[in-house]
This record gives sequence, C-alpha cells and structure tokens, in this order.
Amino acid sequence: MEKVGLFVKKDRKAAKQADAFETWLKNKKIEVVRRESSPPGIHSPANNKIAAPDDLSCLFVLGGDGTFLSAVRWIGDLHIPVLGIKFGEIGFLAETAAKNLISAAEKILNNDFTISRRMRLAVQVVRGDETIVQDTVLNDIVINRGALARLANIETYINDHYLTTFRADGLIVATPTGSTAYSLGAGGPVIHPDVPGIIITPICPFTLTNRPLIIPDSITIRLKLEKKATDIMLTFDGQEGLEITHRDTIMVRKGPHPLNMITLPGQHYFDVLKAKLRWSGGRV
Repeated sequence: MEKVGLFVKKDRKAAKQADAFETWLKNKKIEVVRRESSPPGIHSPANNKIAAPDDLSCLFVLGGDGTFLSAVRWIGDLHIPVLGIKFGEIGFLAETAAKNLISAAEKILNNDFTISRRMRLAVQVVRGDETIVQDTVLNDIVINRGALARLANIETYINDHYLTTFRADGLIVATPTGSTAYSLGAGGPVIHPDVPGIIITPICPFTLTNRPLIIPDSITIRLKLEKKATDIMLTFDGQEGLEITHRDTIMVRKGPHPLNMITLPGQHYFDVLKAKLRWSGGRV
C-alpha cells in the first residue's frame, strides 16, 4: 500500500492515537491522507462535496458509528475498503477496538482480510421538475416531523404502485446495515447485511397495524407528503438534512455502488450483534 486514508473523530483521545498511528504508517513509507470529522449536527446536503482521493488503498476510521458514516459519505461512490476502529462504547460499524489498531493494520498491510460488500441506497429529491438533491446512504433516510408539527402523512408507492399513506411521527427507509440503527429503535427487524432487502419502518404510527415492511432490493420506493405538511425534515444517515414539503418527491432505490467494509480474521457479525444487544452469551 502506498497511500491510506485516516478519518478521525473530533476527540482528544482519538486524535492522540491517530498521531501515533500516522507516524507508524509513515515509518513504513506509506503516505497518509488525514481528515477530521465535522462537529456533530445536521448539515445541509451539498451536491458538490469534497471527495476523498481516488487512489487510497484503504481508509481507517477512528471513532464511533457517527464518524464512520461521515467517512463513508466522504469517500462517496469510491470502492475504497474501510475499517472502523471504535472508541468508547461498542458500535455496529466498527470492526475492532482502538487497542487492536496496530495489529489490525498489520493484517491489512499483509492482505490478511476479506471484504464485506454493504448495500447503499441511492436517494433523489425532486422539487417540481428539478432534482435538488442526489445522495447515497449506508444506513437510512428518515422523514421526521418537528417538535410542534402534526403527524406526517406520507404517501408511499412501490414501483409506482400505491402502498399506503403512513400517518406517523415519521418514516425510516433503511438498508440491512441500517437495520440496527434508528430503524431498530422504532421497532424494525434486525436484518443480516447479506440479506437483499430494504426496510420501511414507520415511527410511532397512528394506526397500530402499520408495521415495518421488508421489500426486495430491486424495488423503487416513492415518497410524498400530503398537502399542508409543515416542519418536516428529511435526513441522510443522520448527517445531513433538508426541510421538505408536499412539493417534493423522494425516490429511493438500491445504489449501484456498495461499500467495501473490511472484515478481519476471527471477527463475526453475530458476536457484535449479541454484544451490542446484550443477548445471552454477549459481552461488551
């Protein structure tokens, strides 16, 4: 490897370890491109994002799941292998702990790893005849009402066939990777990353029979607010967002560029799952 990326949480502990790791890499004659994550908060989506260099051999992410999602948005559609290094509490997107950073890096430099391809969603927001946002998400998009807004009425179409109008606090459209994020908290199912599906999860639906729905990943979802909707926000991976109205149409489909997540020897998805959810046999 000649050049690697280093995406670091805005945190003193993470920055200190990143400094030492950067020195270690440079001593091995490896060029390092380093970037610090933005402060927490929802930012307005920009169609002209600053993209990562396309010649990175891999990307190390030092931080939690929020930092990992920011890093994935930084590399965009590039097929750069990504490894998450967790700081603090265990995260679903981190492959190993901070104390194992050097040993994990040695495995990667020796090509002792495999790639797990995680589906992403391509999202398009159309206002009138104009596409105002085109984006890609790893976890989910969320339509959410503000604190003082009424219930959101969200017309939902599957391949242009009307499904229902969700009357709820909001709606989550998630990938299998995102099934363990906001969707899980809203009552959605846990889906293994290799299962080819998209999850639609209503948030606190007015009608209790509106349950989470898993659909094939070959389907296109079209969402539209009913008239008089106000104070409704659409967010992308919890990182960026914009206010939407009944004039906007949201199109969601499987993205053409999956994320290449690095899996190290001896690491298993179900071990992380049972540890995070504190199932029998799991340890944090």
